[in-house]
Amino acid sequence: MAKRAVHRRARKILGEEPVALVWCEIHKPIPTPPEEIHRAAGRGRLKPGHHWLLYVGAVVFFFVVVPVMLIDKLGTGRRDRPNARPSGSGRGGARDRGQDPANRVFDGDWNLTAGQLLLHWYGHSPNPKRLVMLARDRVCIATSPRRRLSPTKADDFRIVAEFPLDQARVEGEAGQPRGFATFRLRFADSSWLEVGRLGEPEDADHFLRTING
Repeated sequence: MAKRAVHRRARKILGEEPVALVWCEIHKPIPTPPEEIHRAAGRGRLKPGHHWLLYVGAVVFFFVVVPVMLIDKLGTGRRDRPNARPSGSGRGGARDRGQDPANRVFDGDWNLTAGQLLLHWYGHSPNPKRLVMLARDRVCIATSPRRRLSPTKADDFRIVAEFPLDQARVEGEAGQPRGFATFRLRFADSSWLEVGRLGEPEDADHFLRTING
């Protein structure tokens, strides 16, 4: 379970003991919004920030690993040339993605609650993790302003969005495989937002059981 520091902080900013809480993330890339909508929302970032070690790894990959792979491919390519185009679903995959511009992240309408929430999702913090907290009369989303955080020890997160229960509800199935569980925030205007990568398995299990109870 999340450490005492997390529960203590949650209790402090909610003003009550949370009914359930869980760390989660937008588990797929946020689709690109129309330019005019993105501009009207302040052109907030649509991707999480990355730690500097990731950039070091990328440099090493492109300047060391990629050249080695190319040399190896050139050596074997002369001996083994493909005679036919792969029969994969390249075009079909692109067509499927075209039919689902929202990428199953949200309902697809940027003007509704879920879309507006997405437009500001990473503006509150470059860290991808968000803490969804259920209180007796509202659903709250909190985040830490830090680029890096420990979900079990974070004690500086703050509420960045909250919705009364008549404006938002949480939907998700209990008993989902750990590591693959997701749930949706569904709003009164019929828009929805799906999140995954639920942190702390015990918290995730309790959270999903609670919203199904």
